Amino acid sequence: MTDRSDDSPSLFAAPPMGEQERMVEAILFAAVDPVTVVELANRMPVGCDPIEALAHLRRRYEGRGVRLMRVGEGWCFRTAPDLGHLMQKEQVETRKLSRAAIETLAIVAYHQPVTRAEIEEIRGVAVSRGTIDQLLELEWIRLGRRRMSPGRPVTFVVTDQFLDHFGLESPRDLPGLRELRAAGLLDARAMPGVEPATDEETPDTGQAEMFED
Repeated sequence: MTDRSDDSPSLFAAPPMGEQERMVEAILFAAVDPVTVVELANRMPVGCDPIEALAHLRRRYEGRGVRLMRVGEGWCFRTAPDLGHLMQKEQVETRKLSRAAIETLAIVAYHQPVTRAEIEEIRGVAVSRGTIDQLLELEWIRLGRRRMSPGRPVTFVVTDQFLDHFGLESPRDLPGLRELRAAGLLDARAMPGVEPATDEETPDTGQAEMFED
């Protein structure tokens, strides 16, 4: 019978620590969520020491672009805090306006300053608060002067952002009704009240006195 010394390698000996580090690194790199020590131990060969492997791996990644970090009970790789700004990405969000918003915007553009009641009278239907809020959020309309009439209703006007977006110098450069239809901004039927203002329709001094700052 052949003698075996105590130093003889066992068939069940754990891999070298360097190999254990590679295993932990591979597991954490592929994981979506932080991985606990227990989960690491269950995936690695018998006899491995994931805690020691983590300690070695953490030191190895010090000062690198990514760091080994503990999150709760789990471990994961994260971008170094001082390089976080490189991960930011600016993206233009395109949002399609509803028909109600398009019609409301057109009425404000062609009839400003205009009150909500006047918008509803022209459209023939009530204007929801969400429609007005969306246009305000886009900064395409803003609050104008209050009318010197019962209830002193607020008016709405288009903004410089609206003019800039559509390449206009002033509301007088707005396209005509036929152009709006051709661009698909209005239905084929004419929407009452949406026509470019003419010089005769421009409020005179007497009408301007109906508003105050």
